[in-house]
Amino acid sequence: MIETTPAPGRRADEILTDARNLCEPVLREAIAWLPDPLRLMGGYHFGWSDVDGSPRSARSGKALRPALTLGTAVACGGTTAAAVHAAAAVELVHNFTLLHDDVMDGDQSRRGRPAVWKVWGIADAILLGDAMHALAVRLLVAALPAVAASAAVAELEMTVIEMCRGQHEDCGLGAARLADVGEYARMAMGKTGSLMGCACSLGAICAGADAATVSRMNTFGRELGMAFQFVDDLMGIWGDPAVTGKPADDLARRSMSLPVVAALGSGTIAASELAAMYYGPPPDISMDTERAAALVESAGGRHRALRDAQQRVDAAIAALIDPSTAEDLVALAHLVSHRDR
Repeated sequence: MIETTPAPGRRADEILTDARNLCEPVLREAIAWLPDPLRLMGGYHFGWSDVDGSPRSARSGKALRPALTLGTAVACGGTTAAAVHAAAAVELVHNFTLLHDDVMDGDQSRRGRPAVWKVWGIADAILLGDAMHALAVRLLVAALPAVAASAAVAELEMTVIEMCRGQHEDCGLGAARLADVGEYARMAMGKTGSLMGCACSLGAICAGADAATVSRMNTFGRELGMAFQFVDDLMGIWGDPAVTGKPADDLARRSMSLPVVAALGSGTIAASELAAMYYGPPPDISMDTERAAALVESAGGRHRALRDAQQRVDAAIAALIDPSTAEDLVALAHLVSHRDR
C-alpha cells in the first residue's frame, strides 16, 4: 500500500513462520497450565482444537508481535532462545486483548470461527482473557533472570495499563462530538502502538541492552504499530474480505478510523455529507457504504491515512541505531506497510 525499501535478508513470511514455530510450543505449554474449561477454551481460541477439544491444524495468528520481540533481541546482540518466552508472553497479552475486544465490540467471529464468547459466553471469555494476562507474567518470571524479569514485567504491565486507556478512549471516540486526528492518534498509540513497542522493548531487555537502546527499540515498535493500525483502518474500508478474512465493515458500523476522522475534519462538502450519514440516522438504519467510502476518499481521508502510515514507517526505521544489523525488523516494517490482510 505504501512505499518502503524491503530488507535484503530473509522474507517477512519466513520470519513470521519461524517466530510462530518457536513460540507455539511455549504457548501450548502455558495454556496447558490452565484448569479446564479455560484450557479447552484457550486451545480453541488459538485454533489448536475444536469446541469439543478435538485437535485441528490451524494458524493461531500472524505472530507479528513475537517476531518483533525475537528480531529485536537478535538486533541487540542476543539470541532468539533468550527471548522466546518473552515473545510468547507478548502473544498471550495480545490474545487477551482480542478476547476482551470481541466482547466489547460484539464481534461474533475470530479467525473465521465463532468467537469464544459466542461459544462459552461473555463471562468465560473475560475470564480466559484475564488468565492469559496472568500466564504472560508467569512466563516472564519463570523464564528470565531476576533483573531482566523485573524489568520485563514492569514494561508489560505499564503497557497493559496504556492499552486499557486506549481502549477506553476508543469506546468513546466520536460518541458525543467529532474527534480530531490528534485524538485518534493518541487512542491508536494506546491500543496498538504500545504493545508493539513493548514487544520490541522486551526483546532488547532479553538481550541485555542498555536503557537507551531499549527506549529506541520501543520507539521503533510504537511507530510501526501506528503504521499497522493506519493500514488496518484502510483495509477496514477498502480491504477485500476474501483476502483479509474479515468483512470491510467499518463504515457499516460507523466506526471511527483514521480515514473517517480525517475526512470528517476536512471542512469539505463531502465531509458534511459524510457527517450526516454518520450522525443523522439512527444506528439501526443501514448506511450506503459505497457512497460513504467515496465521500471519505473525496474528503482526503484515504490519502491522509496512506501518508501518515508512510511517515510512521519512516520514523520506525529512523529509530533503529543501524538498520543494516536489524534486517528482520526492516523486513517486518516492509510487511506492515504492504500487507493486505
